[in-house]
Amino acid sequence: MNKIITISREYGAGGHSIGKQVAEALKIPFYDRDIVRETAKASGFEIDLVEDEGEDISKTGSILKSICAVSSSNYRDTQDAIHDVQEAIILRFAHEGPCVILGRCANVVLQEAGIDCINVFIHADDVHRAVRVSEMTGSTNATEIQKLMAKKDASRHNYYNHYTGKKWGDSRNYHMTLDSGALGYDTCVKLIVAAAQAEA
Repeated sequence: MNKIITISREYGAGGHSIGKQVAEALKIPFYDRDIVRETAKASGFEIDLVEDEGEDISKTGSILKSICAVSSSNYRDTQDAIHDVQEAIILRFAHEGPCVILGRCANVVLQEAGIDCINVFIHADDVHRAVRVSEMTGSTNATEIQKLMAKKDASRHNYYNHYTGKKWGDSRNYHMTLDSGALGYDTCVKLIVAAAQAEA
């Protein structure tokens, strides 16, 4: 198995858990917060800033970026710098060998670098996601959970669109799109592992 697997996911769809289980099943590294730590170390930015900006861009920020000169917004400069370092870290991990990389436009980063990978998008219906988000946040307020899900997904969509020019979640940008709510996490893991182990 010499494949690298990238996993993009809707908030609350279980992408982190699924990715981690896939990595464990294949006995390969799983990269999520490692990318944050390495980006902070390489860039000199605080780890909290890297975490906030490394996969998140508001719609307002995206619009500002499109109409303002780069030099006019230090905030956007910072995000671009973090993105560039993060991209280099993703490529470094990929060159080290088979692994699972979560989010951060990794599918496009690796494709553009000509690195063979399997790209997966994990999604689920709002009910399954809301239950998961409630478990993660401890919130039982349905309205609050819905707003959080919408905000997180919008940020990921805008970030992905801004840095790749592609549409986040569009099945044409991935080899597999899996509904974790309907299939369950275990089945998603088995399908991804099977795809990774299949001969090209």
